[in-house]
Amino acid sequence: MESEISNNTEIESKKRIYHFGEKIRSVREKKHLTLKTVALQAGVSESLVSQIERNRVSPAIDTLLSLANVLDINLEYLFEEYNRRRPVSIIRSGERRTINEEDIMFEEVSAPAEKDGQNTLESYMITIPPKSRTHRGSYGHLGKEVGLILEGSGILHYENERYELDCGDSVTFSAGAPHTLENTGDVPLKAVWTVTPAQKFLG
Repeated sequence: MESEISNNTEIESKKRIYHFGEKIRSVREKKHLTLKTVALQAGVSESLVSQIERNRVSPAIDTLLSLANVLDINLEYLFEEYNRRRPVSIIRSGERRTINEEDIMFEEVSAPAEKDGQNTLESYMITIPPKSRTHRGSYGHLGKEVGLILEGSGILHYENERYELDCGDSVTFSAGAPHTLENTGDVPLKAVWTVTPAQKFLG
């Protein structure tokens, strides 16, 4: 008996609750229709329509079809977000992919999405030993970069300019111009860097 209850609980927890009452109410109000008018045309009670709009009840399929017909709503509009995936990606601290550029280490913080696009990004942690500098931005590339200095200090070389960066400083710039990050301190410089669109530096 306890096993059956446990299984039922697990099944219930896996059920996806999807609400579309807000969409129905929004369309109704834009069409300047009252609850009573929609209910009469759909052949249901005004109270039921109100509860559906407030996501208090889930309508039977025939009721939903009637409401969609009355309001001239495309069913794809109502369910367009139902199958949309909202993945959460976690990279554990001991499982980051790394790559070395001479004596500089890049650790993956966020991997680029599988599909290419202008909105993709990648993020990594950079560790630069004293008196060393990055090289991968020497010729510039498309997109933008955002960096946050976590430890140490350094200089961002951007075109013909030099920008001093200390612990806690952040910097944002267009990646089209040549740029490198140099560690001018006596301890390793650590920073989190984000690039968009992703250059897939780590593969």
